[in-house]
Amino acid sequence: MSQEAQRSREALGIRLREIRLQAGFTGRALAELTGWQLSKISKIEHGKQAATEADVRLWLSHCRREDILPDLVAAVRTIETLWMEWRRALRAGTRHRQRRSLDQYERTRVFRAYNPAIIWGTLQTAEYAETLMRQLADFMGDGPNDIEAGVEARMERQQYLYRGDRMFNVLLGEQALHTNIGGPGVMRGQLDRLLAVMSLPRLSLGVIPVRAAYEIWPGNMFIMFDERMVMLETYSAELTITEPNEIAMYGRAFGLLQRSAVYGQNARRLVAEALARLP
Repeated sequence: MSQEAQRSREALGIRLREIRLQAGFTGRALAELTGWQLSKISKIEHGKQAATEADVRLWLSHCRREDILPDLVAAVRTIETLWMEWRRALRAGTRHRQRRSLDQYERTRVFRAYNPAIIWGTLQTAEYAETLMRQLADFMGDGPNDIEAGVEARMERQQYLYRGDRMFNVLLGEQALHTNIGGPGVMRGQLDRLLAVMSLPRLSLGVIPVRAAYEIWPGNMFIMFDERMVMLETYSAELTITEPNEIAMYGRAFGLLQRSAVYGQNARRLVAEALARLP
């Protein structure tokens, strides 16, 4: 969990503890009223366990502070957006998740995206994107049945490559050109797609050669939306970072990674070589 998410959780816990004390309850007394274990009260107050909306509603009800319920529910929802488990996100459907991204795209003017091993989402073909979405749904074990709708929504994001005044700065590791997603046919279409978009005026596409000297370790994929937000994806969750100091760190990391990348004809040559190696 990011520092901001943890600090927000701890701040909510402190607020709930103050409310409990103002109501004159010990932790044990509130636990008995709510039917919870005393340890749950302690973990929530110390930021060790996330409070749900239902938890907050029950807490405020017993402490007779329903007047601040909207504020604390909003705080819970904010914390939840900082750490969204894939399993929970997928239950809402892949289309819902992709449509949520469109809101961020509408607000953003400068994108910085880094992916060391796969092609970034906005540059993906429909077949490549479908393969990745099905892999994630299968991995989670309870995926939705709206993969096609999710792919359609992801493809909608590509409209921003062609209109408006946005700038897309994209870095790919050379490995992304060779990671076999969907087999030779899908990869051939995907690499052709890269060659086609590399000349777009709003896109700056760099490739970090496999033998390039790094000035910072490769790390995990991330996307920066202006200076407003950074989004990372792991096997289990999608992490959103909005704390200014952390955002600045990712900005510096992106700059260092750019120093290892090649652009223009050199980048095009790496893509063409990967395409030529396909069976």
